[in-house]
Amino acid sequence: MTEQQLPSWADPSVSPADLDAQGVSRRGLLRRAGLFGAAFALGSAATPAFAASGKRGLGGDDPRLAYLVGDHHVHSVYSHDAKYTFSQQARAAAKYGLDWMVFNEHSNFGHARYGAKLEHAEIVRARSENPRQLIFQGLEWYIPAAEHCTVFAAPGPHETDLLTQFELAYDGKLLGYTEGSAGAADTARNEAHAVKAIKWLAEQRRSGYVDDVLVIANHPLRLGIDSPHEMRGWRDAAPEIMIGMEGAPGAQGAAIPGWRGTTSIRGEYENKPSAQSWPGFPADAYLTYGGFDWATATVGGLWDSMLAEGSLFSITTNSDNHRTVFDTWKNGDWPAGQNFDNTGKLPDPVNTGTPQPGSDFWPGEFSRTHVGVTRYGYRAVMAGLRAGRVWVDHGHLLDGLDVRVKRDCDAGRGVTLGGRLRVRRGERITLYVTVTSASRPNPQGILPELAHVDVIRGAVRGPVTDRDSWRAPDTRVVHTKDVSGRKGTYTLRVPLTAGDESFYVRLRGSDGKRNGAGYLGAAVDPHGPIPHAPGDGDPWADTWFYSNPVFIDVTG
Repeated sequence: MTEQQLPSWADPSVSPADLDAQGVSRRGLLRRAGLFGAAFALGSAATPAFAASGKRGLGGDDPRLAYLVGDHHVHSVYSHDAKYTFSQQARAAAKYGLDWMVFNEHSNFGHARYGAKLEHAEIVRARSENPRQLIFQGLEWYIPAAEHCTVFAAPGPHETDLLTQFELAYDGKLLGYTEGSAGAADTARNEAHAVKAIKWLAEQRRSGYVDDVLVIANHPLRLGIDSPHEMRGWRDAAPEIMIGMEGAPGAQGAAIPGWRGTTSIRGEYENKPSAQSWPGFPADAYLTYGGFDWATATVGGLWDSMLAEGSLFSITTNSDNHRTVFDTWKNGDWPAGQNFDNTGKLPDPVNTGTPQPGSDFWPGEFSRTHVGVTRYGYRAVMAGLRAGRVWVDHGHLLDGLDVRVKRDCDAGRGVTLGGRLRVRRGERITLYVTVTSASRPNPQGILPELAHVDVIRGAVRGPVTDRDSWRAPDTRVVHTKDVSGRKGTYTLRVPLTAGDESFYVRLRGSDGKRNGAGYLGAAVDPHGPIPHAPGDGDPWADTWFYSNPVFIDVTG
């Protein structure tokens, strides 16, 4: 089957019709929203972002949500180092229940000149043939002086032109703006160019050139070259555009025992500090913990230090699919005179019948990002991401999660993930965590079981003086709920009291198979994720979920 003969590959029967954590049928909500109309599938309206807390009264009442499952980091033959056709990736995403996905191909001149337009034609055709699957076009940006980001736009007449203009004007690899080591002559210029790039994207959105555009940092601690001050600089340049980072990288199959080698680490986090790395990261920062990046997995660490400033910074997870574990396809051979630079597209792969090297899972097979929406469409997904209505899981650990915080004196639904609840000092509030347990075996044939839910609380102290700070000393696990053996949908109620200062809460939980004292000690995190032994990281035996925070703004 060729790329030019793209079929209607998304079989409706493989898309799950699970109930969300509030008992709302996702399929029913989407049908009511006009799911099967292609025009509506392009997202005719966006969910509004949360209002600033200072302009609201006490409390808060966010809408009821359905969660759409997606992956913002998928590669195809339009990336120079990948393998699969566009249609192979899209079929896999449909098989594993994804509602949305982003093809974010690597920047290079072949992609900018040829590949982006070729891929766009396939995306447009696929959107028309199956509006149930939301397919974004994106770019994996080589950040000047740092690592990679996913950049993607809402569908529209300029989505490909925006990405191509951005690629040629701001990509660190194409410009040669890769130097980022401390004290190097070009580092300050390169870091400033990254900030300028994000501001340029924000201007394209403000001007209406594109309806929407988002940026998410990929595998932030894989090389240790995304310094805390750079991440804060990107966020502060345009927080409505630069919304967060991968809490867990792709390549989760990298350390399956006996597969890639005795030094392999989940996520391919097998690097050591280099001259380009920020020197303030400890050696342990270059590992994954339960498959999650050190910046996210460390309670009181880098992610918490950013949240403690009172600004939302979201996390995601994804496949980063280039080459799937145990898959039997290999790259095809180039015709004479052709290469990626003069075509922008690899030859279609060839099935060898023999397992080929790879570290990745198919989109949706292992890693999933759940985004809360009030209607179906591209801009609704982007609005949900921007608002922080996000939780992530590995191994299909949960079917559903709904989180609400509300004042005990209020009758409404309360505030959900990414939101802000305004309360008085000393007021009693309650955290409601509604879990829907896994109801079917995951793609590995395992019926996942959630063992515990952890509530993590941190004080909000405002912007930091030291932009390279990676510690939040007042963040810790404050409640742990043992949920072993619980099935179906149930709600945990955790009482909270507003003290003298604002704070946030976020959630985490796992299958309970591998944990220990967190990186900053048992007093901070008594049973957090831990690194696996090199070469011995079965991802299906160590699965976790994480949620974005809810902020509680305390007023006198």
